[in-house]
Amino acid sequence: MILTDEQILAEMERGTIVIEPYDRACLGTNSYDVHLGRYLATYRDRVLDARRHNQIDVFEIPEEGFVLEQNTLYLGVTEEYTETHAHVPFLEGKSSVGRLGIDIHATAGKGDVGFSNTWTLEISVTQPVRIYRGMPIGQLIYFTVEGAIQNYYNRKPNAKYNQRTDQPVESMMWMNKF
Repeated sequence: MILTDEQILAEMERGTIVIEPYDRACLGTNSYDVHLGRYLATYRDRVLDARRHNQIDVFEIPEEGFVLEQNTLYLGVTEEYTETHAHVPFLEGKSSVGRLGIDIHATAGKGDVGFSNTWTLEISVTQPVRIYRGMPIGQLIYFTVEGAIQNYYNRKPNAKYNQRTDQPVESMMWMNKF
């Protein structure tokens, strides 16, 4: 079941959902709109290696915007810091963003119960498009879970994305054993 606007507000009141900054105008019928933060990043190397730490270059989106190009993976970040302690958060693109040919995540749209951070976006485009910091970029929806939880994300000793940040975070796949 997806939470409605009234249920999202009730969970925020309980403290099981946190959104900072919060703007009531961004609350939809069953979602909350999030915005593109001020930073983007690109990988230094054109060929990425899943077994090594691939370095990124972080830069600020200028006031006049930034043109995203095809065939480049951009890492972005949401303005909003979120915490979800009793639900499964999903981040999806807004239809207006999709109609510009912008994908905001490659495969990482689902968060875990206990996720507490900004959201790193894996941005790609079908044609060049100018973007701006602060533009609506996606929407969070929240699913209920059934049963008790033993392994909250923010309490896992091996969770790789727990350090609070306002910048995009590169893949930490290299920390996995394989």
